[in-house]
This record gives sequence, structure tokens and C-alpha cells, in this order.
Amino acid sequence: MGTVVDAAAKKEANGSLADLNPTVVFVLGGPGSGKGTQCANIVQHFGYTHLSAGDLLRAEIKSGSENGTMISNMIKEGKIVPSEVTIKLLQRAMLEGGNDKYLIDGFPRNEENRAAFEAVTKIEPSFVLFFDCSEEEMERRLLGRNQGREDDNIETIRKRFKVFLESSLPVIEYYNSKGKVRKIDAGRPVEEVYESVKAIFAPKNEKAD
Repeated sequence: MGTVVDAAAKKEANGSLADLNPTVVFVLGGPGSGKGTQCANIVQHFGYTHLSAGDLLRAEIKSGSENGTMISNMIKEGKIVPSEVTIKLLQRAMLEGGNDKYLIDGFPRNEENRAAFEAVTKIEPSFVLFFDCSEEEMERRLLGRNQGREDDNIETIRKRFKVFLESSLPVIEYYNSKGKVRKIDAGRPVEEVYESVKAIFAPKNEKAD
């Protein structure tokens, strides 16, 4: 299944990504925390490239590649896509992206993702942007946003929130112990949340208004 080629590609990508040494910011927050909206703002005002692990996996499936078929089959069987697969897609996107600043959204989802990302890419995030939002507020937002997502019913929302807490909080705690977490109160209106985001990204001496 092309493992030799994969291994070679990974080795090559490893070197180049470490050489590129991009600024990486992990963006974490539960469903409905508003991180997608804020990522768009950061891209627009601070020149970052936004990478969503979920979007990259969906694009790979759509491409019909051998890798995409494997990912699709795993999802259908209810299996978790291995960290290495997602990391390889992120790595490729960074190498091809032509930028040196990336927001990685919705990843790492758990401690295993985190450890694998650092081991494979040899890169640590500059910091983790954590959109902290209460379960009640997230529920209110998700139920109110008629985007036609079938996973936006109350039971599923609660399940997604529980999964987020159980798997992502250890990642946040790990980076917190290294002083790398920038926590944002995401329960406020979008404009207020963005003011807090801006204060983190803008150089201290010339805060954007």
C-alpha cells in the first residue's frame, strides 16, 4: 500500500517542515464556541493560513485518492482515523501553503494526536488559543444556527461536548503547564471576543483597533 513511498515522503516532508519552522497556533474550543468565525478574523487581519483537520480529511476523501478511500472506509466503520494520517495531511498543507504562520483548527483532539504531531513534525505550537464557552451557551448557538447540520440536535450536541471535554481538556492542561494556553471567554458577543483575540495576536506596541 505504498508504505515505502509514504515513509520516504514523510522523511522528506519532515526535513522541510522543520526547516520551514512555521509559527503554529492550535485553535481549540467545543462545538459552537465560535472558533471558526474568529479564525476567519485572524486570517484577515494577521496573515495566518487557516487549516482545519476536518476539512483536510473531507477534501482527501473527495479527491478519490487511495488515502482518501482508506479514510472514508475507516469513518464508515466507525474507526478513528490514525493521528499520522491527519498529521501527514496537515504537514502537506503547510509545505504547500507558502506561508510561515498557520492556525490549526480542531486539532489535536486528544493527547495521542498532540504527542504524534510533535514527534512527526518536530514542531511545537507557539501557543494554544482556547475558546472557553459554557455548555448552555454552545447549545443555544448550535440549536439556533440553521445550517442544516444533522449533528445539531440536543442529544448529539451534548455528546459532542462531552467528547470534547474528555479528549481535548488533557491537551489544554498539558500546554497550560508549559504556559502556552491563551484562554478566551467565548461566551460573549463576537466583537468582544475578537477584541480579546486581537490583544493576543497584535504586537504589544501597535495593537490593531
